[in-house]
Order: sequence, then structure tokens, then C-alpha cells
Amino acid sequence: MDLHLAPTHLEFRDQLRAWLADNMRRPWREELRDPATTEDGLMEFRRAWQKKLYEAGYLGMDWPREWGGRGAGEVEKSIFEEEMARAGAPPILNTLGIGLLGPALIHHGSEEQRRRFIPPMLSGDEIWCQGFSEPGSGSDLASLRTSARLDGDHFVLNGQKIWTTFGPWADWIFVLARTDSKDRYGGISFILCKLDTPGVTVRPLRQITGESEFGEVFFEDARVPRAQLVGQIGEGWRIAMTVLAYERGAMSLAASVRYGRDLDCLAAACKEYGRTDAAVREKLARLLVENEVMRANGIRTLASFAEGKTPGPESSIEKIYWSEFDKRFRDAALDILGPGGQLLRTSPDARPDVDWAREFLWSRAGTIYSGSSEIQRNIIAKRVLNLPQDAR
Repeated sequence: MDLHLAPTHLEFRDQLRAWLADNMRRPWREELRDPATTEDGLMEFRRAWQKKLYEAGYLGMDWPREWGGRGAGEVEKSIFEEEMARAGAPPILNTLGIGLLGPALIHHGSEEQRRRFIPPMLSGDEIWCQGFSEPGSGSDLASLRTSARLDGDHFVLNGQKIWTTFGPWADWIFVLARTDSKDRYGGISFILCKLDTPGVTVRPLRQITGESEFGEVFFEDARVPRAQLVGQIGEGWRIAMTVLAYERGAMSLAASVRYGRDLDCLAAACKEYGRTDAAVREKLARLLVENEVMRANGIRTLASFAEGKTPGPESSIEKIYWSEFDKRFRDAALDILGPGGQLLRTSPDARPDVDWAREFLWSRAGTIYSGSSEIQRNIIAKRVLNLPQDAR
């Protein structure tokens, strides 16, 4: 496994660093702390930032040029994500479209669907959300009850999706719907639906952080053209597994950069508050070591991509590691910082470096969304380690 970047990759990295220095107004955390910002304003800011990245050719790094991508490889894509994290750049808005649906369309969509949906997905002209989770289904995705009945050249959708990230701001949703009630896995189909379709209602959900990034989506006899089915009827579960593999993997390198930056801030706060006793130093050292382990795992994934491999069940290792580490990190940070770490960013007395309170609250969700830690352990046991099914 060669861990060194090739000269062409180093050249790409340097060009990207220069572009970020010239085009970023200020780090994202400073945008968040601006008292004039609103949630709607931040979303529009992220949409504009995505457009700027797209016009510079930095989105769809590994996607074919004919659909608006850059035509580069997974290594350049990982370098891009790592440098974005290093610069503290604003996150793009269409993360679910570019990170999840795009790869699914490349693998399973028709030529017409790729040409129709990928360019506006990259440019930010059309924002996507994911319609997987449902009330009562929990982590058992195959138990979903939203139905799609074929009626002529349309599907008729009925049901409800919940915890729909970016639902209140999205233009489209990719939906898993049941087209056969008798076949648990083979009776699911993958359908694209415009959110202003008659019969579709989106309601925002207020989160523990005070934000409304999530929504719930209701379908009541919503008619969707059959041409918006991805793959064949009943192939939805297989396509969903492709989506989830991309959702769970290839995050470690960029995440380790962000954690490393926050760890530096936490160490500086410890010096400022005089918290340099042995117990605090041990906690910081443990976090540093765990973050280095995550970075090493990210490099291993990157090397795998460089060899032409695609994400598989091993991506569950990355997902479970960073999400569990995130909770330990934020727990330790609030323990070290004391009451001052619990102040929200809108408080004039909050620390200017990291929004520690929000990060702590967000860390509670990481081991649940995108497949809970229990689900990830089962995947690792059965599909990575080939362990036998446990007795039930």
C-alpha cells in the first residue's frame, strides 16, 4: 500500500489550496457566529458556495465529464474533502444528492436520468433529500410501509418519511417505496419524486439544537411518472445498499482533519483555563491517538480507492468508528470545558473557536442515523468477518 501522493496529486492539492484562499470569504464557523445570519440565509449561502465550487470544476470529482463531473479519481476526491476540512470551508448544500444519489444514478440509473439529474445536482440548482426513514421502522429499513402502486405510466405514492435531512429546502426526494407487499427485500423500488408534486407535503421538524434542518414528508396519492423509477421495479433494496455504502464510507480523512483542528482548540482552551493536570492531559492524549487511528483507516480506504475498488461492507467500520469517537470526543470536551462549554454560539460569552454545545448535541445522533451502531456491528460480523448468524 503506497501512502505517498503522486506529483500530480500534490499539484492538484496546491491548486485547490490557492483557490480556497482566494475564494473563501471567511471560515464557516465565523459565518455561523454572525448575529445577522438566519437559517434560510445560511442555506442560500451554502447553495451559492456550491455553485462557485461547481463552476471551478471541484464538484463531481470522480464523475464523468459528459455529465458535468471532473473526470478525476477517488484520490483527488479525498484530497478535495480533506482540504475543504483543513480550510474550514462552508459545507456544500446538496450533500445527499452528490454524496448518495449521484453515485446511485451512475451505477443504476438510465442514460436519460443521468443527463437530466446530475448537472443541476452538481450546480446546486436542484437540491435533494433522502426518503428512507419512516415512523415505526427504526433501523429495520426493509420494514418500510410507504407504497408505490403502478397505475398506467405513473406510480401512486402513499405513506410517510421522517428525519428527512434538508427536506424543508430540497426540490426533489429519492424514495424507497414498497411495490410488492409479499416480498420483503425484492418488493422495494427506488423512485425519484419532485417535492412540489400534488399530494406531497413537507413539514419541518425542530431539532434539539434549535435548528430545523430535518423534515417529515407525507405522500397522499402523489402521482409520479414511471420514468422516474431508478433501475427496475423491485430493485430498490440493491440500489439502497449502494447508497448506504457511499453514505457510510470514505469519511475518515476529512473527519480526522476536523477533529484534529477542534482538538488543537481544546488544548489551547485547557492552557487558557489552567486545565493542565494529568487527568486532562491523559484525556487529550487519548483523543489524539484515537483520531490518528481514524486517519490511518481513512488512508487505508483511500489506498483501496486508488486500486480501483468501490465501497463495500467494510465502510461500516468507518461509520461506527467516527460516530462512536465523536461522542467520546464531545463528552470529553464538555467535561474539560465545564459550564462554559455548554453556551450556544449565540451567547456573547461562548468560546469563539468551536460551537462546543452544538457539536455535543449533534454527536448524540451519529450512532443512530445512516444505520445505528448495532446495525453496523451486524454488517461487520456477517459480511466482513463472515461470522455465523446468531441464534434467535
